[in-house]
Amino acid sequence: MQRRDFLALGALGGLGVGGLVLPPFMGRAIAAEALPERFDVAFKKRLADAALNAASGDGAGYCDVRIGRYLRQALTTREDKVENVVSTESTGVGVRVIAGGAWGFAATNTLTEAGVAEAARQATAIAKANARIQTEPVRLAPVQGVGEVSWRTPIRRNAMEVPVAEKIDLLLGVNAAALAAGADFIASRMFLVNEQKYFASTDGSYIDQDVHRIWAPFTVTAIDKRSGRFRTRDGLASPMGLGYEYLDGDAAGRVQLPGGVVAYAGSYDMREDAVAAARQAQEKLKAPSVEPGRYDLVLDPTNLFLTIHENVGHPLELDRVLGYEANYAGTSFATLDKREQGYRYGSERVNFFADRVQPGSLGAVGYDDEGVKARRWDLVRDGVLVDYQATRDQAHILGHERSHGCSYADSWSSVQFQRMPNVSLAPGREPLDPAAMIAGVENGIYILGRGSYSIDQQRYNAQFGGQLFYRIKDGEIAGMVEDVAYQIRTPEFWGACAAICDERDFRLGGSFFDGKGQPSQVSAVSHGTATTRFDGVNVINTARNLG
Repeated sequence: MQRRDFLALGALGGLGVGGLVLPPFMGRAIAAEALPERFDVAFKKRLADAALNAASGDGAGYCDVRIGRYLRQALTTREDKVENVVSTESTGVGVRVIAGGAWGFAATNTLTEAGVAEAARQATAIAKANARIQTEPVRLAPVQGVGEVSWRTPIRRNAMEVPVAEKIDLLLGVNAAALAAGADFIASRMFLVNEQKYFASTDGSYIDQDVHRIWAPFTVTAIDKRSGRFRTRDGLASPMGLGYEYLDGDAAGRVQLPGGVVAYAGSYDMREDAVAAARQAQEKLKAPSVEPGRYDLVLDPTNLFLTIHENVGHPLELDRVLGYEANYAGTSFATLDKREQGYRYGSERVNFFADRVQPGSLGAVGYDDEGVKARRWDLVRDGVLVDYQATRDQAHILGHERSHGCSYADSWSSVQFQRMPNVSLAPGREPLDPAAMIAGVENGIYILGRGSYSIDQQRYNAQFGGQLFYRIKDGEIAGMVEDVAYQIRTPEFWGACAAICDERDFRLGGSFFDGKGQPSQVSAVSHGTATTRFDGVNVINTARNLG
């Protein structure tokens, strides 16, 4: 990756551990016109059978094969200029086996039967070597083979087939509209991912999947020419597991919120959002700085998704709970004994669920990277911790007879391991919309959009910012404020959850690049929620804290 490409991606946010990261798009550069190509399923099955037979013949008791073609496209623009267009392809085969009770893994980009058979034999040799020092054999939860099946992200328009010129025209049009509305600078981008994955195992599964994701972020900057002060506003759209139809600006996806803010669900009008961002960035320059203190917070899904990601999603990853991530990403306060004790994670209205089947979500698949059928399950029920996220070799630790289906690898050359599914806060059961919620707040702040954040390695103490902050006084929006961040302890914060809007307001946020592991891998995950109220949360003034 060239330095300018890295800087363009890095401008979106800082690299993080066990959080939201922005990696380079790995693979060889290819022409955009070659992106829609795909392998014949029969060819992939022949390769898979060659690996399965070779591993079994060398003494492996279990083998799975992942044949992957990973396609990525990134387009970056600034004002009236195109900074970069990158299209990449990474293709190969990863083989994982159990022999002697231990794992072994090898990968190859030699796409011949002989090449993958050799990789399978190498993986088996590695497993046998590992078995010499293995203290406890691998225990896999059973999976029933499904034969030959396929699954595809339900898209209407494949973004990889859309001409680059059309995408660039959209981004430059968005930039022009923002500049005309008062922005001094704007950088807009588009990220597209297509994972063509074929999984086969000695359990009897041959699963062909075609997974699509899209994200179109931007950052608008407004400058006060007299003082040199500046303010930014990022886009309020979410990355989604959809096709290019997500950017068609369908009015059905438009959500009118209090304070004149527009949010988006299912469809996104990037131009409209950029124009609003230009005006709001100008308004932020004139907004008073917040008075620190305790406030009732009304958090929009565009803000709350990140809090869910960091202090619910990550601490309930079982490998993190067990200490497997301690060297790099940290551990978790939500230890296994707490589940046995009926630990109170939040108020009785707090219900978190994991979900790998929700349409439009980033984590939606038919099957995980161990061939486990995707499903939904509860993590926190009526405020009480009830479960975690597990893979096949972890399920027995929780006393489960089957895996949650949380295995994922970001490449054919990476070994699959436990990754976060979509983790969402269930909407409220009683009719309630954001306007009615705000009407019940005497002294509060309404927060939208993802901002900077900081969280400890056990996911217990944290601080979160945002994009837009509105004071609430006596049930009404009383103007914009700035320099807001809220400080929390995870169980106290969710214990302060006083109200959740109903399912009409339920929207997805998410992370397009979520980093974890050594060597580091990235995954994409959504977090759904409706607008939620938290009472008596400590708010600091970030400008004063910085001196």
